Parts: sequence; structure tokens; C-alpha cells
Amino acid sequence: MRFGTLLGALSLGLSLLAQAPPNQNIRVSVNEVIVPVTVTDDKDRFVADLEEKDFEIYDEGKKQKIGYFSRERSQPVVVGFLLDLSNASRLHWKTYQEASRELVWQLLPGDPKYSGYLIGYHSEAELMVNTTTDSEKITDRISKLKPSGGAALFDSIYMACTKRSLVKGEPIEPRRILVIIGDGHDNASKKTLDEVLELAQRNLVTIYGISTVAFGFNSEGEKVLTRMAEETGGRVLYPLQGLYKDISGYLSTPSDEGNYALKVGTGGYAAEIASGIFRAIAATSGEITTQYILRYIPDVQDAGKTFRNLEVKIPSLPTVKIRARKGYFPANP
Repeated sequence: MRFGTLLGALSLGLSLLAQAPPNQNIRVSVNEVIVPVTVTDDKDRFVADLEEKDFEIYDEGKKQKIGYFSRERSQPVVVGFLLDLSNASRLHWKTYQEASRELVWQLLPGDPKYSGYLIGYHSEAELMVNTTTDSEKITDRISKLKPSGGAALFDSIYMACTKRSLVKGEPIEPRRILVIIGDGHDNASKKTLDEVLELAQRNLVTIYGISTVAFGFNSEGEKVLTRMAEETGGRVLYPLQGLYKDISGYLSTPSDEGNYALKVGTGGYAAEIASGIFRAIAATSGEITTQYILRYIPDVQDAGKTFRNLEVKIPSLPTVKIRARKGYFPANP
């Protein structure tokens, strides 16, 4: 192109910009949707050999064309460890303190692909260790913590999404994960569940939970953990709920601690708790690093739709369990 022609085109472009209404942003966005997917069989084992052709994805009930597919193991992730420091965690605090450290060591092995941060929540949320690849910084801080006060879980999720050092490439690569170690209750947050759930979905955050609810107890927070996990594509594990599932007739053994075959305070009880927590940690870390990634650009844009429902299907394997985000908020047109 001649210099004179180029100069003329530039002048025309500047003239058009000058005619635009004041304070009006000129933006272009491609609303690509990213969907991490976990697939397990009826025994909760990962199904890791699927191809792109095995998947179908539906946006508001309409089948979409998958534009990108990946099944790489050990994908880069940034993990937020959200630790319940409220009084409700006192019962098994030492056990969960060690479990938290073990989870950090597993998910931050020293590889630069994996980074994480620690947020503790009691009467308020506190960023205790900012984003790092050094697991020791996080585990050392966990070792010094003690539970007290209320529980500001929702505020901790807000903080995880907005007030810590981001990693280059977030949220697409590395992916964003939150692991909540607590019982899901909240009695101190300024933010609401709906607010932080929308924020998590907009930021492509997948939420996992390792519940601290003890055997034989229930918590209103269980519904909260379940909703956050299911709507973002994660899940909740309950390591203390299955302590007696393999013991025949445990209710027929009377004891002062209750009719439990594994008596509180004994080595057998402690070992069973440790085993349950280890299984939960292994399942969580395995699932976080073993996911399929699907991406697509919706073929229909509905400017009036504030939330769009998603569904992932594998027609050839109707019995598998598919975990994926339930929907997304479209980018501004």
C-alpha cells in the first residue's frame, strides 16, 4: 500500500473515532465457553481414554460444535486452599490441619505449572499466603493456625476471585480451582452465596469441598457446599461420614462413647479417620489434575440471556458420571 493511501486510511479511522459519542467504550469480544469435564465410572474411577467424538455439549438445549478438545493429564492449575478456622472446626482440628498440609503437598509438587494460595476464614476472610509455587510457605502457615470465631466462607470465595496475585493465563490455563476444607456454614460474610457463586462461574472457578462434618452429624452447610460444587463442576467428599461402612453390626456394640465399634480416642478410630481423609485427598487431587477441557463458541448469541444452561453428554457411555459446570454468564456483547 502506498504511503499516501495508508495515511488517508489512518486519517479516516481517526475521524470516525472522533465522531463516536463521548465516554462510549468500543469493545469486541468473542464469547468462547470453556468447560472442564471429569468423567468417572460406577466405581468412581476416572475414565481417561475418551476422544472428542465421544462428547456432546448443549447450550440452552442446542447442540454445539466443539472447537477445542484436550485430555492431557497433569494440566496446569492454580489452587486456592480455603480453610475453615471457625470454632466449628475444633473437634477434629489437628486431623484436618495435617490433612490440609498433605493436600497442599500433593497439589503443589514443586513444578512451576502448579501454584496455590491460602485463605483462612473465621469471623473474616484473610489472605494468609499469596499465590506461590512453594508448598512449604503454605504448609508452614497452616501449622501455626488455630480455630476461633465465626465463619466468613462466602467472603473467602470473593477474596479468592478478586484479591490475590493472578497467574498469567488465568482462568483458561492454568485453570482455577478452589478447595474448601470446612463444613460449609457461613455466619459472618458480607457477601451472599448467590453473589460469590456468580463470581466463581464468571471466573471459570471449579469448587471442591472436603467436609469436616463428623460421623452421625449433619450441617446446613452441606447444602451450600453441594450447590457450589455441582454448579461449578466440582464435588464434595465426606471423609468422616463413612467410618463404619465396612463394619458389620457396629450398632450392636454398646459403649459410653455411643454404639460404635471404633471407639473415640482409640488407635482404631484415629486410623480410620486418617484413612478416610487420605482417600478424600487422593480423590480430590486426582480429579483436579485429570480433566477433559472442551471449548466452543455458541452459534447463537442471546443478548437478553443473563445465564445460559450447559449440559455435557457421552451417548456411548450412558452409565458414567459426568461433572461439568451447569452454565455460564455470557460476555458483554
